[in-house]
Amino acid sequence: MTRKPIGVFDSGLGGLSVVASLTRALPSEEILYFADTAHVPYGERPLSEIKDFALGITRYLVDRGAKMVVMACNMSSATALDAARNEFPDTPIIGVIQPGARAAVRNAEWGMRSAESGIRIGVLATTGTVRSGAYGQAILMLAPDAQIFEQACPLFVPIVESGKAESVEADQAAKQYSARLIDEDVRVVVLGCTHYPFLKSAIERAFGKAVVVVDPAEETALEAARILQDRGLLAEAGENPRHAFVISGAPEGDSRFVEIGSRFLGRRIQTLERALWGVDVGKVTVQK
Repeated sequence: MTRKPIGVFDSGLGGLSVVASLTRALPSEEILYFADTAHVPYGERPLSEIKDFALGITRYLVDRGAKMVVMACNMSSATALDAARNEFPDTPIIGVIQPGARAAVRNAEWGMRSAESGIRIGVLATTGTVRSGAYGQAILMLAPDAQIFEQACPLFVPIVESGKAESVEADQAAKQYSARLIDEDVRVVVLGCTHYPFLKSAIERAFGKAVVVVDPAEETALEAARILQDRGLLAEAGENPRHAFVISGAPEGDSRFVEIGSRFLGRRIQTLERALWGVDVGKVTVQK
């Protein structure tokens, strides 16, 4: 069991930010990464559809022997985490929203300017994640008096998926989406989509040094490490892990995924597999 991989999935390249954090925190662990490029972006899709996608991918990863599943997708975490845990009670399954909320509240409490100002937290997320209200609920469970300001950022995922994380377009979008949160005097901003850490430089430039930008990927990796250790599932130190990458989209996206993904990870993606919906991955009804 300890040599089995950690399964990680997202709608596309974004979850590689979680993979990067996992490989830093757990350098001996193997990763099996699934990018649902057939359906990216998830942001504007119905939440019920995202839940179907997430459960189908979770089943695929468990069937391939994943000892843990990380939903490196905020919308999947918001809609499917409880259902996946109920379906696979013996497999640890974690999302990114709870770790992100913990990190945001912790940073907000450390950085409060005065007791009167209270905790003011901004959330940058996809339209679907904002619509779900999942981040607000998670933050309020930890800090009931917190004031939360959520901002949908529909341009961010296409910018990352097109490899333009360091571009004029990225800076312009970051300025556009930060404006309202700056007006609300937020002290901490949590990146509520795993694509967004690749835009962290542009986002930090937009907000300035007075605002802490929180990447949930780092906290998620630490939570994964704790769970694996508690369950005796950690790979032995010094193992040479092999990582596998699977995409669900058309073949013409292969080279772009390898090129951009390798740049994001800081290492070359050597092999790429394809899983077809309705054949390799559980069949779902896609709403047009």
